[in-house]
Order: sequence, then structure tokens, then C-alpha cells
Amino acid sequence: MEKNIKGCLYSYKEGQGELIEKKSRFIATVRPVETEEEAVTFINETKKKYWDARHNCSAFVIGKNQELTRCSDDGEPAGTAGRPMLDVLLKEGIHNTAVVVTRYFGGVLLGTGGLVRAYQGAVQKGLDAAVIVEKFEGQILLITTDYTGLGKIQYLLAQEKITIMDTSYADNVVIKAVIPEECRKDIENKIIEHTNAAALIEWKEKVTFAQHEKEVLIWENNL
Repeated sequence: MEKNIKGCLYSYKEGQGELIEKKSRFIATVRPVETEEEAVTFINETKKKYWDARHNCSAFVIGKNQELTRCSDDGEPAGTAGRPMLDVLLKEGIHNTAVVVTRYFGGVLLGTGGLVRAYQGAVQKGLDAAVIVEKFEGQILLITTDYTGLGKIQYLLAQEKITIMDTSYADNVVIKAVIPEECRKDIENKIIEHTNAAALIEWKEKVTFAQHEKEVLIWENNL
């Protein structure tokens, strides 16, 4: 499998980070969102939760090509909060993600540059606390082999850094895995070569997938 294949980064689980700057407290809450409506709902929920804060600034980016973006300074000087927050999401290449940075004012003015640095730093803290996964386009592969060929296929998939999703044992063994779209032909050829064409190869549905720790996550094919 090609080791330099790049997917798209998405937030998978919500996270929250915090930064203190000259007695002001910045709380960054990051959440996965699929639509603008979800993002707006999240922003409103966060504002309600932190109703007593001075500011709840926000930014979100949605779409495979980051085509939908919005941001808000929520009362901070123009260009010192929302846009810098959005710039972090865009620079990191994050998709389908919203972030709200809640500020409790500490009594010390930070200045324009200080605000920009604080809001960007808070967003980074939030992203560090969230679960970010890299999604790829791929296809489910079923490999049917006899017990003699099992070890060869397991070794091959391990070498190619492909996680086995499931293995069924009966008269033969059926291995289920998901293969990046760009690697389909290469993997198929290597399985044929390693098993002397004895294994049955079946390509199933196309999906979007990611790996989180040792778990393979599957979505409909709609990066």
C-alpha cells in the first residue's frame, strides 16, 4: 500500500481545552458538525451554557473542500477572534468542525495582537483535546482462504498497515478489511502473488473510513 496517501482530517469526538492569558479565561469547545444547522445549534447551546461569559466567539468549517465557513467575534474587536479561530481550522486542514471559544474577562486588556494569539491558542488547545481522525475513500474487501494461506494473508496485510476488521472461521477462513481506493489493484495483485492465486477476492461496497487507535470506523461514502 502507498504510505503517502493523504486523507481528510475530521473531528470525530468533542473536546474542550482551556487557556489563561493575563487573568482572562478562554475555554475552547470543539464539536463535529455535518451541516450549518448543526453548527448553529451547537453555538447557541454553548452560549446558553456559558451565559455569564463576556464573549462566546465561534468559527466552523463544513464540506469536503472546506467550502462553507462562518465565524463571529461576538463583541470582541473586529478580526481579533472569529477570523483567527477560523484560520486555525483552515490551516490545520480540519473539516466538518465547529469551535466556540468562551472568554471570561480577567480585567486586563490584551490588545489586538494579544487577543488574536489567545483565541488561536485556545482553538489549538480544543483541537488537541478532541479526537481528530483522517478519513479515506476505500472499499470493503473479503478474502476467502484455506488455513494454509491464512498466515500469509495476515502477514501481508500487517506489512501494508491494513487493519483486519473481522475474521470468520469455518471450512475456510474469510477475512474482512477495508482498502484505500488508490491501493485496490496493488493489494489484489499482492494477495494473488502471496497465495499463488488460491484465495478468493471479493470487492464489496465503497465506503469512507478512518482508523482510531485499533478500531476501523466506517461511514457512508460521502467524504
